[in-house]
Amino acid sequence: MAHKKGQGSTRNGRESNPQYLGIKLYGGETAKPGSIIVRQNGTKFLPGFLVRRGNDDTLYSTGLGRVVFQGRRVHIDPYDAEIAKPKSLREFIAAKAN
Repeated sequence: MAHKKGQGSTRNGRESNPQYLGIKLYGGETAKPGSIIVRQNGTKFLPGFLVRRGNDDTLYSTGLGRVVFQGRRVHIDPYDAEIAKPKSLREFIAAKAN
């Protein structure tokens, strides 16, 4: 009978931390500048007005306002009336393309 354990491969060591993905602020909730709205892998949701996308596809707010989901787009409806917001989604997309 052997007195030492064999040099076989280990079966554990594959445990990884969860990614905590998902929607962090739902429609109608208040978003401050820099607050995370959606954590995602890939672009399931796309950034809209006053929303930017981080390197890891996280959507975050760039202004103070109310979160609005419009299809796959996520917008911030600003509380400040002086901020000129687009009248329609098509107007926003056209302005962003230029």
